[in-house]
Amino acid sequence: MLAKEIEVAQRLVKTDAYQMSIGEIVTMYNDGELIIDPEFQRLFRWHIGQKSKLIESLLLGIPLPSIFVFEKDDGKWELIDGLQRISTILEFMGVLRSPPNDVFPPSSLEATKYLPSLHNAVWNSSESVVDVPVPDQKPIDKTQQLAIRRSRLGVEILKRPSDDQTKYDLFQRLNAGGTQANAQEIRNCIVLMINGNYFRTVKAAADQDAFRSVIAIGEEQVEKQRHLEMAMRFLVHSSVHYDGLLDVEEFIDESIVTLATVGDGVSASTLMNRTFQILNEVAGANALRKYSNGQYVGKAVLAGLEGIAVGVAKNIDAIEALGAVQSREFVRQKMQAFWAQPEVPNFTSLGLRGTVRIQRTVPFGENWFRP
Repeated sequence: MLAKEIEVAQRLVKTDAYQMSIGEIVTMYNDGELIIDPEFQRLFRWHIGQKSKLIESLLLGIPLPSIFVFEKDDGKWELIDGLQRISTILEFMGVLRSPPNDVFPPSSLEATKYLPSLHNAVWNSSESVVDVPVPDQKPIDKTQQLAIRRSRLGVEILKRPSDDQTKYDLFQRLNAGGTQANAQEIRNCIVLMINGNYFRTVKAAADQDAFRSVIAIGEEQVEKQRHLEMAMRFLVHSSVHYDGLLDVEEFIDESIVTLATVGDGVSASTLMNRTFQILNEVAGANALRKYSNGQYVGKAVLAGLEGIAVGVAKNIDAIEALGAVQSREFVRQKMQAFWAQPEVPNFTSLGLRGTVRIQRTVPFGENWFRP
């Protein structure tokens, strides 16, 4: 059985490999033959220290890891791993573009352990370089530019007829072990690959004040995409049945891919807005916190998202049909009484696996918030 599964899966992946110079890769990018989704760049970016160390490696002749590309139907390559490395090089050279066709400001570098003279180093002097006045810029010479252009790296090509799902799986596996992207950032990029409009619509709903208030996270957590994680968990649990077979993170990954493929971003956004508007009006940042002895305690918890927010979402039509005032009072009473129910301690017990919790919280919430 295992041998057969391996044989079938191997047929889905056809690969090739080249050694290419940085100069060739830059030329492909300038000619539109290498595609880097610019929205990926806005989801997670390297800081100046990481960029400087990369350029240092090129100048010292230290080999870089291979990049992975997906060959599209038109023969162009879509970068699926190596984003930060290639973007850093393009940005340093001053050719990295953002939509519609603007150019990112060229970057300057900082001193590194082996090359302290990289402080304020630039590809060419330019007034477009941010934070470093032209007189303070130190352009690298032509010999150093050539050394970078001639540096070589491996290009692993995922070729047709590898399907889109294979591309998404490869992207996730390649990035899962890295430090530059957390699980949600990887999930964001996968959803962007599948359906950019769906991702942008969900992100806009997650950026709404009502949603941000209810999930009660700070700016530091927002930087780590925690609000988008909560949004996607909410949408998955509101729309996709969980049978307990997959690990929770795998279930969220697979389910959000399914939802993005269907692509009904308007319905997803509407459900988020309707649900979290009511929750925000009723309790604001307390909505997903435990309620005990007449007061809210602790932090917002996943059991609250799964039991309360998803429970309200699954019954939103019936709840709103109660009327503007009655619906809010109904949610308030049910929300506060939720935590006193005998089943609820089993949602938050120490050491409880997420696979078990979700099979308890979501069905209970759906029944509990039914008018």
